[in-house]
Amino acid sequence: MRKRALLAAFTALVAASGAFGVRLATADAAPITFSHPGVLVSRAQLDFVKAKVAAGAQPWLAAYNQMKASSYASLTRTPKPRATVECGSYSNPNNGCTDEREDAIAAYTDALAWYVTGNAAYAQKSIALMDAWSATIKTHTNSNGPLQTGWAGSVWPRAAEIIKYTYSSWPNAARFATMLRTVYLPVVIAGSSSNGNWELSMMEAAVGISVFLDDKASYDRAITRFKARAAAYIYITADGAQPKYPPVGSVDTTSELISYWQGQSTFVDGLAQETCRDFVHTGYGISAISHVAETTRIQGEDLWPSLQERVRQALGFHTKFENGTAVPGTICGGSVQKGLGPVSEVAFNALHTRLGIAMTNSQTYTESRRPQGTNNLFVAWETLTHANNPA
Repeated sequence: MRKRALLAAFTALVAASGAFGVRLATADAAPITFSHPGVLVSRAQLDFVKAKVAAGAQPWLAAYNQMKASSYASLTRTPKPRATVECGSYSNPNNGCTDEREDAIAAYTDALAWYVTGNAAYAQKSIALMDAWSATIKTHTNSNGPLQTGWAGSVWPRAAEIIKYTYSSWPNAARFATMLRTVYLPVVIAGSSSNGNWELSMMEAAVGISVFLDDKASYDRAITRFKARAAAYIYITADGAQPKYPPVGSVDTTSELISYWQGQSTFVDGLAQETCRDFVHTGYGISAISHVAETTRIQGEDLWPSLQERVRQALGFHTKFENGTAVPGTICGGSVQKGLGPVSEVAFNALHTRLGIAMTNSQTYTESRRPQGTNNLFVAWETLTHANNPA
């Protein structure tokens, strides 16, 4: 308990230092000047994609055609904003939850289509979607409200960054920034003591929003919590006999930790806190980790080297079973619920393409599922944006 009290005191110190304008001298501090567009994809990455699609090269052309054929790219889409988005457990009730997430993905889809094609109609549709929500939404409610805020809040800044920094005019950009600052950021920056995918998605949203707002203090605060949660979400043997305790909450004994890890008491490289729950939620967590790491790379601090062993092991561990390897009795009682989803491209590109790490299981999984599309929550078109992208 004393350890957790000290951690809480340190977290409070970090928050207080930001409030008083004091910068902590760490290697992970926010950049002096943020790079834009700089949430998940950079201008150099977008230029790479645009050239590949124009040349008809694969898998980018197939990925682009997949995106273009989706309902998210429709120029006749009508936004469905609400002042209050109410999301219960597993989105039940679902009062605007799907509408918000899908409109955010559509705005990002249109922003990508604008950049790749140069067709201003896509930029204008992206703007129309963002403007509709920024003029309307006030809050998220019910038990899944924080997670919904994280999911939608992860995607909006991706669209906004591309539009603001590559398109000629967005009159209501300041109103959109106010929406992110007042409706989304206060919720996601606070984090969560729920399952790790919640807090990782919330930190992804906090990091992306902070980049768009050029908010160094919030960026630093989010990165601090993100690093603690990522280290507690994926186990590697360097951690010791058991995983790290989560950064917040009441879990601080071995028995509580085993319960938190879905009853799993045998810990091996790459196991995640939600592996024995199901691979779907585990995929959410791994995806959010990869998205934050990619954004930090664009912003010049690059957390990939410090995360590479955890993410490499996690992807390899889970894709091995997705690819057909039998699950041993020591893992989740010998049975897992597969369904990792379209979440491997960003990490595989960062670790394999850029850092040259051999990742046989992850490569088989990734390449056999191209083009990876969207999970209709917060993951979208990552074969298009990140497949073999060295930029």
